[in-house]
Amino acid sequence: MKSDPATSAAPLRAVGGALRSSEPVRAAPAPSAAALLLEEAADLLVVHLDFGAALRTCERAWQGLAEEPAGASLEVKCSLCIVGIQALAEMDRWREVLSWVLQYYQAPEKLPPKVLELCVLLYSKMQEPGAVVDGVRAWLQDPDNQGLPEYRSLAELHLQRVLLPLGLLSEAEELVVGSAAFSEKQRLDALQAISAARQQQTHGHSGSEETRTLNQEDSSSHKFLSLLTLLRQLWDSAVSHFFSLPLSKSLLAALLLCLLVLRFDPG
Repeated sequence: MKSDPATSAAPLRAVGGALRSSEPVRAAPAPSAAALLLEEAADLLVVHLDFGAALRTCERAWQGLAEEPAGASLEVKCSLCIVGIQALAEMDRWREVLSWVLQYYQAPEKLPPKVLELCVLLYSKMQEPGAVVDGVRAWLQDPDNQGLPEYRSLAELHLQRVLLPLGLLSEAEELVVGSAAFSEKQRLDALQAISAARQQQTHGHSGSEETRTLNQEDSSSHKFLSLLTLLRQLWDSAVSHFFSLPLSKSLLAALLLCLLVLRFDPG
């Protein structure tokens, strides 16, 4: 029995019209080798908890990207850094994070805003904001970065997490007064915070230097353990949903997850 032509064509029309024989079928572009390695690295990091293998996979992906044009695969490069940062932190090698990302971007002012933000959050959480002060300063002073939408948030983060904790009050004041990134209200609030910090600095702190050092070490260890505990809890609840998403969405989910973890600060 012959099929009815109108009936057989109906499913094609239902999904956007009948397919013409002269129209070429458009295939989705195949993911690059670096994108495939990125997905493998994320799988090793999140599912298998093999942090060393995840880091090595990121480095293999970077070797392949070195042969591509400078502007290619920006999202993949940024995501590789995020996975690598998490892997290093999990292996208690967080002190290597900044030097690790800089080997791929050469100069701190070239770092993607999200990568630099993660570095600031990580080092400030581990009570070593001095490790990033020069890099963030260079990034903020670069004219190419001053028009980016993330500039304001990074300037605020630098003020709150780096300059004020380090007691670099004159530099903090120069940043607030000389930068157009701050609104008038933000500028007033920041200047009040700087003034309060200056008064505290003038009157000195109670307790000996040794006591403060021990307290900082205890706080650093406690915060690091809290960071890893929360990270694993979030992974346990999110892993099934994470890998059910398309690659581009899963990368965004990974980014948001990393930011959520590093922003967690009960203090």
